[in-house]
Amino acid sequence: MTAPRSADQVDLWIIPTDQPDSVLAELSRLLDPGERARAAGPDPALGRRFTVVRGAVRLLVAERLGVPPAELAWRCGPHGKPEPVDRHGPAGGRLGVSWSASGALAVLALAERRVVGADVEEIRDARVASRIAHRYFPGREAELLAAAPTPAARAERFTELWCRREACVKAYGGRLVQGFGLPLAGPAPRVLADAGALGPGPCRIDDAPVPGPFRAAVAAVGDHPFRLLTHRWHPSVALNTTTRQRT
Repeated sequence: MTAPRSADQVDLWIIPTDQPDSVLAELSRLLDPGERARAAGPDPALGRRFTVVRGAVRLLVAERLGVPPAELAWRCGPHGKPEPVDRHGPAGGRLGVSWSASGALAVLALAERRVVGADVEEIRDARVASRIAHRYFPGREAELLAAAPTPAARAERFTELWCRREACVKAYGGRLVQGFGLPLAGPAPRVLADAGALGPGPCRIDDAPVPGPFRAAVAAVGDHPFRLLTHRWHPSVALNTTTRQRT
């Protein structure tokens, strides 16, 4: 029996996207026709990872909503933020959902009755990080990055700030350009009293621990602190559960 959850808890699922053919085949069966069409695009590697991410998201969201994975549909906001729809209608008011993928890793944030955003990024090249920060980040953040003791430290700090920024944007369902001016440097968790052009604050942001050369962050709209719990997704467990439900 699953323990009750509250709006003060955000569950972050860490999803490895490099999976064997057997897992890929099972997850592909869960996708809708539009998702299968995207997975069949010109780049096979991207198609495989897309299948894993969307299949895992379907399994995890459906489990929280108590519906079969194939019954989920998605509707998108004005700037593309997806919201689950099941047989009861739009589920955004019942479950906050946000996911992100970068290379061999994806994350999925779930929260009861709270709007959330999540982002994961592979650590960027230091030269690229410096150019983007100089052009788009607030002056203080660009200066902090420039003062990093090594290129590796600069790349890590940039990726951390980029994840926080993307998580905020995804929480509000806005456009990335609306998040460029947000003051996000400093120790986590961060609290934004005002989210600027994205919408009314406050918004709380926390860094999320993920393995390998990646950084991740989660944002939740509202003034209540949240507890971030991380879980690693195991396809064998998830798919076995789904198979038992079908039989």
